Amino acid sequence: MGEVADTVLKAGGVVRGIIPELFAHKVSHQGLTELRVACSMHERKAMMFDLSDAFIALPGGFGTLEEVAEILTWAQLGLHAKPCGLINVDGYFDPLLSFLDSAVSKGFTKQEHRDMLLVSDEPEDLLNQIPDYNVPRVEKWVGVKTRT
Repeated sequence: MGEVADTVLKAGGVVRGIIPELFAHKVSHQGLTELRVACSMHERKAMMFDLSDAFIALPGGFGTLEEVAEILTWAQLGLHAKPCGLINVDGYFDPLLSFLDSAVSKGFTKQEHRDMLLVSDEPEDLLNQIPDYNVPRVEKWVGVKTRT
């Protein structure tokens, strides 16, 4: 996150940080355009959601995986129609993408929902996919029939 923030700031861009209060005294980037402190991780994610027009993840650990999964789930449930994407640096996300493809082939996920996740090796290519993104409107549950 620091590398991205530094690059954006050097290019004259705006960088807003949102950090949970728990970490506010330990970790924060110096020189941000704005730093907001959230009471909890949940509030932090809600603030990021409210401030974002799209979501792009770079390689990361458990926190990144959790945030990507949550935002995709919200899209799948129809809670938002914001684009979600991964920058697949050096094939980092290949195992995750294979898992998602397997979930489709085994009937746990619909292809339309899998396709909600935009992916590219190149940041510029991923950014170019965003204007054309349309969230699918499909029934979430596979094979469930409504009661009469």
